[in-house]
Amino acid sequence: MAKLPAPPAAADLARIAPDLRTLPAGATLWRVYKRGGRHPVLWNTFRAFGPLRTARFDHHLPGEDGAPRPQERKIYYAAAEIATCLAEFFQDTRTISRDGEEVSLVGFELGAEVTLLDLTGTWPTRAGASMALSSGPRSRARPWSRAIYEAYPGVQGLYYASSMHAHRPAIALYERAAAALPRTPIFHRPLSDSALLSDLDRAARQLGYRLV
Repeated sequence: MAKLPAPPAAADLARIAPDLRTLPAGATLWRVYKRGGRHPVLWNTFRAFGPLRTARFDHHLPGEDGAPRPQERKIYYAAAEIATCLAEFFQDTRTISRDGEEVSLVGFELGAEVTLLDLTGTWPTRAGASMALSSGPRSRARPWSRAIYEAYPGVQGLYYASSMHAHRPAIALYERAAAALPRTPIFHRPLSDSALLSDLDRAARQLGYRLV
């Protein structure tokens, strides 16, 4: 198995030159999210509650008992392609569900450039980790995200390879990037919208997921 130890202290990590990737203003990102259910959010909501065990790069600080809690640190997961969002969002069931909890697809153009730490190159190896940061145990990746956040104050998030969609680009934005999100998206529809059916069917066949 690829090496993924605990991260070094943030001060030590800061001595390793970061591989930076800049997404320019106007770059299009996509997100699948829930507008309904027990924890509905808005399309541009950065999640303040964490860290969640199901999330890979939550940089939140757990409470004294190790439990997630609301805080100033926030996270926002997105991707460069719609299929990547679907692959990641529905990975546990491998079923793209068009009904229930108002699951929606949103696309938006960044209003300002964002600077991300690129995890798709040699930085993970140079830092003492590996590509397992993006594909290994999530419980191991979250401490790395916390260390990265503290070591590189200019980094606004992470650029990584989706382990569920052929290593296509996926993005985790820290709250430092919140101002880069626009006021309005360029696309916003629930998955139940019939206009999305052909796109969802194509993505499901590509991924080997069910569509219901």
